[in-house]
Amino acid sequence: MLSQERYVVLSLELHLFFARIMKEHALFLQAGFTPAGAPLGREAEGLRRRFGELLVSAVRMSGGIIQPKVVASHEIVTLYTLGAEEKTQQLLGIPVSRNVTQAQIRLRGAASPAVSQALADQVRLLNRNTARALTALIAFKKRVLEAVLDCRIFTVNYPLNIEHLLREAQWYQQQLGDLEKGQDIGWPALRDTAVFWNRDMTEHAMFIRGMLDPSESALIAAANGFAKDYTKLTAGLGTANERMMEQITRETLEKTKQYRDFKAAGAAGIAACKIRSVILPLLADHVLREANYYVRVLEEFTIHNA
Repeated sequence: MLSQERYVVLSLELHLFFARIMKEHALFLQAGFTPAGAPLGREAEGLRRRFGELLVSAVRMSGGIIQPKVVASHEIVTLYTLGAEEKTQQLLGIPVSRNVTQAQIRLRGAASPAVSQALADQVRLLNRNTARALTALIAFKKRVLEAVLDCRIFTVNYPLNIEHLLREAQWYQQQLGDLEKGQDIGWPALRDTAVFWNRDMTEHAMFIRGMLDPSESALIAAANGFAKDYTKLTAGLGTANERMMEQITRETLEKTKQYRDFKAAGAAGIAACKIRSVILPLLADHVLREANYYVRVLEEFTIHNA
């Protein structure tokens, strides 16, 4: 059974990463609607604010509680996040609050956190509130996807991208549900985790490839290469035994570190307006954080199985 301390730590770490991701999903959806989709845009705005409030709550509880390696991984915020939010606000004309980002930058972890009963109760309430918000967000994404596939609305977001955002919300929902059942998500099933995140990384490469200007041939080729690499790694997971899984994990970790560096260079290039694309600065930072998260998860598996 999950200890109270571990329940609190893992819950807060999950929210610090995923509540921000969900908040940004709502922003990307909001920005992608045309005037005809204005009602959906307003609904996305409400969901964005809701996850922003949940993220603020998580940050307030997390100082001196979360693991130092989570802070060090740059999965919560990167060197580019603050500037990416500012530039994205300028480009979209949609206000993007940066107060919570500044608070996340100041977060510090602790190897031996002091978890009180009061904090555990607050985290349990946060988990319940987040579960309700996720139910609403998932329902919204499903409605948008159905409307796009039925040609009832137009959005600049690919249908596959909307499916991608939906799957990430469902993964967050699953992880949160596991915590509430007393399961330790710090060591989830490696195969399921790798299948999910490899698919995520593959689709990131496909989206990057499709959102780069056609003149960026070298970057397009690199993105296409990453998509192929992750597809191969995922294919190997289906029949892998324990020994093979260890090898695949090491290969995936090395590939993800390379991909993280590619995304970091992309985030820097887009921030400096040196890459031709239709990629928002905050989207470039968003996918970089997800690569940072996956690197940290893979490193934990590697150390655990050493």
